[in-house]
Amino acid sequence: MLIRNAKDCEGGVFDIWLRDGKIAAIGCDLPQPEGEEILDAKGLTVLPAFIDTHCHWRTPGYEYKEDIATGSAAAAAGGYTFVNLMPNTKPVCSDAETVYAVQNKAKEIGLCDCNQTVSITKNFDGVTIDHLAMLPDDIKFITEDGNGVMNNAVMARVFAFASGANLTVMSHAEDREISPWDYRLAENIETVRNCHLAEYYDTRLHMCHVSTKEAIEAIAASRAKGARITCEVTPHHLWFDDSKLQYKVNPPIRKADDVAALVRAIRAGVVTCIGTDHAPHSAEDKAKGAAGMVGLETSFAVCYTKLCRMEGLPLEHLSYLMSAGPAAVMQLDDHKGLLRPGYDADLVLVDIDHLYTVHADKLHSKSKNCPYDGQSFYGRVMLTIKGGKITYRNSDGE
Repeated sequence: MLIRNAKDCEGGVFDIWLRDGKIAAIGCDLPQPEGEEILDAKGLTVLPAFIDTHCHWRTPGYEYKEDIATGSAAAAAGGYTFVNLMPNTKPVCSDAETVYAVQNKAKEIGLCDCNQTVSITKNFDGVTIDHLAMLPDDIKFITEDGNGVMNNAVMARVFAFASGANLTVMSHAEDREISPWDYRLAENIETVRNCHLAEYYDTRLHMCHVSTKEAIEAIAASRAKGARITCEVTPHHLWFDDSKLQYKVNPPIRKADDVAALVRAIRAGVVTCIGTDHAPHSAEDKAKGAAGMVGLETSFAVCYTKLCRMEGLPLEHLSYLMSAGPAAVMQLDDHKGLLRPGYDADLVLVDIDHLYTVHADKLHSKSKNCPYDGQSFYGRVMLTIKGGKITYRNSDGE
């Protein structure tokens, strides 16, 4: 496929030639390869396809909320070609067999690849870590997701083991003994603890959905000392503050000064990437108090509108946060996350001048728990390409 008349982040027009699943060439007025498809981008902006460091597809065990097919379709519609899945499934993903089953099913569907993470403690029991020594070398990411590891000694042992085993610890920072009465303190205390453990053991640590100004300051301080710490922020923690939305997510929607601190941290390069924390729930579960919201299909538009249109962040920086940054976290940066010859032909075409309205009932996700319903944003995903093949084309006319 030869893509003509594409725009880069600064508005320059160029062509991209895709061949055998890779980017073959980038330039102006590239010669037309004989017999290959021509795709006229018509001035749409072309970016590296997005990579999500934090996602839930609910397989196995909770397929009534989402399954790999609907999660893949939602990802493709949001411009994603790779997502990182959390282990809070039923049963909990604590073994390689479950990892491979999920990843192979995603490959079979073919719309979006995934990495399935493994629980830090077996079945989230908070204590047992023997299963980590049984993991094969190609499994690189462990997380306790929404549970957190409460016991300091257990977590110290985990960091020590992970350092020697080349594992990345992904942390949902929450002291659950404190969160019922002070969720800010719960996040901040575990953030400081885990940052210190990463410094002490020289362990790769990724902090998920950072939401408070104190937490992002602690991460910045540890990074300044050379700690191997990356972090993500979610679109909803950037867009909403607690004066604008009362909607149950975990961690909660924070105050306006927390949002401002996250934006400052993005400008300063402390924030590595955007993680959606795509968390589908049925209407019944949401009504019963389940925390979370879907986010794959709205992520780019929300972040582009907030960060680029409202805060003046260069589109190139947002592209880094959604592509090259998460590729580095997921150790994919030798072949994903950039528009560069030899890299995977994973691209997304976006209309950055198009104002569209989110309609929850039109989302590809099985779940519709979307607080953006009825809100309008700039930055419509128009086409997603994975491995040189179109996986999503916007056709609703909006």
